Amino acid sequence: MQKVSKEYLLLFNAITDAEESLRRLQARLIDAQQKAEELFITDDEADPLSRNI
Repeated sequence: MQKVSKEYLLLFNAITDAEESLRRLQARLIDAQQKAEELFITDDEADPLSRNI
């Protein structure tokens, strides 16, 4: 079995950590988008004349 260099392990772990952070951020952004859409729909249903589009 070939030994993996310290530099490769450092880079691999940093990339893996960054990917996980991006996945968590994506989930948070999707959640915020869904909540914003729900607020928009709820507000629009409550008073459809309140929106000046």
